Amino acid sequence: MRTDPCAVAPGLVFEPVLNILGCTTMTDRQMIVPDGMKLLYDQAGYAPAVKVGKTLYCAGQVGRTPELLVIADPEQQFLAAWENLRLVLEAGGCDFADVVEMTTYHVDMHCHMPIFRRVKDEIFPRGICAWTCIGVSELARPGLLVEIKCVAVQR
Repeated sequence: MRTDPCAVAPGLVFEPVLNILGCTTMTDRQMIVPDGMKLLYDQAGYAPAVKVGKTLYCAGQVGRTPELLVIADPEQQFLAAWENLRLVLEAGGCDFADVVEMTTYHVDMHCHMPIFRRVKDEIFPRGICAWTCIGVSELARPGLLVEIKCVAVQR
């Protein structure tokens, strides 16, 4: 089955044929767009996650409302970023326990890391994945303080 890889529809599967050294293989690619993120998909033009087999590649999630408004309070912004990530993982058939690799991008990391860690430790299981923290000067929208990106493998 071959459908438009940019279309958003339940159960969308994109199967390009690859020819590598004379061997033909099939790759399934499913765009994951939770109901509350269709506006993001329409305006920004990317899927919150792509699932290939049992592996879910989640784009960075930030602390914003479904209307794409940045949440000003750091703690509430971090809670919203984790909730947005949970929604994406759930839509892809995974949960936090399935995360194998995570990268977080932080604006003013030294200032907000204690709050971020406290929120993370309340929501995300400790010690289950590889985690890299990167300090950055800015994110996609003014006021954003963190972006959480991960890879999960469905069990």
